[in-house]
Amino acid sequence: MNLRVLVADDQELVRTGLSMILDAQPGIEVVSQVDNGRDAVEQALRLRPDVCLLDIRMPQLNGIEATRALAGPDVAEPMAVVVITTFDLDEYVHGALRAGARGFLLKDAGPELLAQAIHAAARGDALIAPSITARLLASFAASSPAEPQQPIEPLTGREEQVLLTVASGRTNAEIADELYISLSTVKTHLASLMSKLGVRNRVEIAIWAYETGRVR
Repeated sequence: MNLRVLVADDQELVRTGLSMILDAQPGIEVVSQVDNGRDAVEQALRLRPDVCLLDIRMPQLNGIEATRALAGPDVAEPMAVVVITTFDLDEYVHGALRAGARGFLLKDAGPELLAQAIHAAARGDALIAPSITARLLASFAASSPAEPQQPIEPLTGREEQVLLTVASGRTNAEIADELYISLSTVKTHLASLMSKLGVRNRVEIAIWAYETGRVR
């Protein structure tokens, strides 16, 4: 079954290009194209796509507001959102991650990376543009005004290892290979980390690692 994707970007050329790239990928189908954040939210709630690919800067509702409406902390059934932007240090990306986005890409990402991000988001992974992962998360953590929340229980040694690999942008399969554990064991550790840290997804796990100085 194809992954159903909604694409939202206010620039017609970009929107059409992204949709053509995704439609050409095996296992991916673009089910809606919209040019503003309000329509993105309305269409996403109506169609329930597997992944929403949202531009940050859009009229009516920007990408942050649209992400919060679809994947924010008050959403009972959060959707998978990937944000995409032109600027590698766009301050809006920080807000998008806080709003619940599972990852983000730059608009110069190639077809392969774009497809990987869609598949990753659909299965609960997150893919952040590799060239800016560390810089972005470090910047994001430094800008956080509050003290990071401490885990409700101490992390195990293995959980600390998984935490560092997540913060470096590894997928579940890459973590399994690197730590010589099964994919199901990785998922168990991630679920435990989310529970102990009080976070909702792997992007927030990575942010916590930077906020607490585990990664610099």
